[in-house]
Amino acid sequence: MTYLFMAGSSVTHRLHRLDQLKARIQSGEPATIRQVAEEFGVSMRTVCRDLEVLRDQGLPVEADRGRGGGIRLHRHWGIGRVNFSYAEAVDLLVSFAIAEQMRSPLFMAGMHHIRRKLMASFSQEMKQKVNRLKSRILVGPTISSTVFATFAASDPSVVKILHQTFLLQHRLKIRYRSEQQVVTERCIQPHYLLLCYPIWYVLAWDELRQDVRTFRCDRVMTAHADEKEFRLLPFNRFNRALEGLETL
Repeated sequence: MTYLFMAGSSVTHRLHRLDQLKARIQSGEPATIRQVAEEFGVSMRTVCRDLEVLRDQGLPVEADRGRGGGIRLHRHWGIGRVNFSYAEAVDLLVSFAIAEQMRSPLFMAGMHHIRRKLMASFSQEMKQKVNRLKSRILVGPTISSTVFATFAASDPSVVKILHQTFLLQHRLKIRYRSEQQVVTERCIQPHYLLLCYPIWYVLAWDELRQDVRTFRCDRVMTAHADEKEFRLLPFNRFNRALEGLETL
């Protein structure tokens, strides 16, 4: 049984690596077999075998002679159907929604049509899941200069865990630094996200306070996922938590 589990994990890992390699080549960024091997933490021989698998799947990969040679797609290859995971689709569509709401006059003329074309490529189940999640992400006004003066970039490791728990509706254990610089340990349920550019806020149920609370993402010092799921509360439950947000 242990052997079967390990074998299954190895297959899953390789499939994930093949997806990453395919995306790496399709990006058009210059790459050599040696660079890709170092980037993925595998041998050049493994990269060569993976390239053969991608060729067998119909991806027209060209490679210069020698194991350290450059790899690229055939120059006549064009963009076809693109497959996204649930998390990737959500990230992309939310980015579109944010860009549209910020009303930038540059590079946004075709945004609506691109988003509609992307949604049309999804299955009905995926569309429903994406739309449900999009309803939990809101865009508000840009923060004031006073609040901006207190802004600091969030820890990438914290952002990654917050992203994961938000998608899965799992509880999150955090160390949080308040506006008064008081550090507390919290266990929260991240129900909604609100962007008041450039600050993200988490609208959450705070299990310590047994009430709704608003947390600034850049003030979350550490984060640990808890696999216990929570039931989503209606947004109107958080109206009180939003009061005075422009001063946070």
